[in-house]
Amino acid sequence: MKETYPQIKTFWGRVFVILGLYLAYSQSPDKDILGQACAEQKKYNSFRPGEIWLDTNGKPIEAHGGGMFYENGTYYWFGEHGTPGRTKVGVMCYSSKGLYDWKNEGVALPLAYNDPNHDLAVGCALERPKVIYNALTKKYVMWFHLELKGQGYDSARSGVAISECVTGPYTYLGSFRPNNSMARDMTLFVDDDGKAYQLYASEDNKTMHVSLLTDDYLRPSGKFERIFVDRSTEAPAVFKYQGRYYFMGSGCTAYAPNAARSAVASSIWGTWQELGNPCVGANADKTFFSQSTYVLPVTGKPGAFIYMGDRWRGGRYVWLPIRFEEGRFVIRWMDEWELSVFDKK
Repeated sequence: MKETYPQIKTFWGRVFVILGLYLAYSQSPDKDILGQACAEQKKYNSFRPGEIWLDTNGKPIEAHGGGMFYENGTYYWFGEHGTPGRTKVGVMCYSSKGLYDWKNEGVALPLAYNDPNHDLAVGCALERPKVIYNALTKKYVMWFHLELKGQGYDSARSGVAISECVTGPYTYLGSFRPNNSMARDMTLFVDDDGKAYQLYASEDNKTMHVSLLTDDYLRPSGKFERIFVDRSTEAPAVFKYQGRYYFMGSGCTAYAPNAARSAVASSIWGTWQELGNPCVGANADKTFFSQSTYVLPVTGKPGAFIYMGDRWRGGRYVWLPIRFEEGRFVIRWMDEWELSVFDKK
């Protein structure tokens, strides 16, 4: 075989060649591969909002617009793999015991690559997936906002899929407009009595709807209520604390950040009392350059909740601790924090 390069016979010659290759590589656009490879063994012991978050394989986590499911000591993080307005792969699933380090469990619900006429055909927008468990059917149920390929944001549908395993694969059941209403940004909430609800931005995003699901969690029951009427609210997240229901959302400025909104009610149906922007401090008017996607209760720490937000520009995540002060919840920026923050009074 003909040699591509002449043999380098001296020690210093080899050193200079290696050094030259390293310098050339360090200036290349692929240099981050080296950093990712080194990061494969990295273990996190804190949250660093807004920074690139790598999974246990050293690759950036792809779980945008995500939601969380907890079972048997493990958290499961479901989210979009794609860019704003276009899904590239489908719904990803990651797992973690302690919320810092996340293992890629694979694609829970893939796009329909071989069927251009499928609801989930490449080119669709599959957004804000949420997973809950139905004890009656013993099925994991996934809901998400779906925009069909080639229709922009005019479809305004909800999609449903089920699985016998939390990590999937999930079987797609179909999509529809719940209660014959437009449905875009959405979330799911399961109350203490096992009743499940979908909250979604409707009426061209002008009004939020809260909708009771059927006992199997697969369809709307037909009972729903209009809330935040004409307030143009999206990015809903709902949680419950000390018998009261709390809501977090945002204004409608597409993928540009805006001031968050919060509200409280004694019933999921309302009446909802608006509490203003829960964010406090510098850049609070931009929700720290993020948008709400979920509020996570921390298992084993009563009263501990984590704000989960997306930075759509750059595909990063903002997780911050939630505090309760004077009848409302507040979120303050922290460059770095640990779960032990919830142990401090």
